[in-house]
Order: sequence, then structure tokens, then C-alpha cells
Amino acid sequence: MIKITKKGNKAWVTFTLPSTAGESVEISGEWNDWENEAMKVKKSGEFYITKVLKTDENYQFGYRINGHEWQCDDEIGCIESPFDSHNSLLEL
Repeated sequence: MIKITKKGNKAWVTFTLPSTAGESVEISGEWNDWENEAMKVKKSGEFYITKVLKTDENYQFGYRINGHEWQCDDEIGCIESPFDSHNSLLEL
């Protein structure tokens, strides 16, 4: 699930995955030069992270599950990447 709150030229984007996603989840995308960032765990077991991003921009991203499996966001789907894989596209 993705929750977006826009204010001016910034958007607070919270990415959430269910506890059943895996034992660990990292997110990476164009906003941080594809560096893996560990997602935090809520008491419910859900994984989440909030990023502050510029509006009027598009960002490709994905989730790394258990350190190796690459996954798109089910809510917004997948697009092809130039590296013969798939990413999600967040349009702000």
C-alpha cells in the first residue's frame, strides 16, 4: 500500500508491505540512486518506510525481499526497466 500526502512541492510517501512479504524488506529507487534502505517493522509485523520526495516527478522503485527477491508494488504494478527486469513507477 502507498499513502501520499502532498504539500507544496513535496510529497510524504509511505510505502507499506504486509508482514507476510518476507523476513526482511528493503526498498530502493531512483530517489536514492538505487541504494537499499531497510524498511521498519510495525508492531503488527507490517513493513513500512516514509520518504519525502519532490512532486511533479516520476520515480522507479522496487522492494528487495529477504535480501535477494526483487518485487514490484502490487498496488501500482510493474513497468519494464532498461536492465531486463521490472520496476514500479511512482508518479507524483
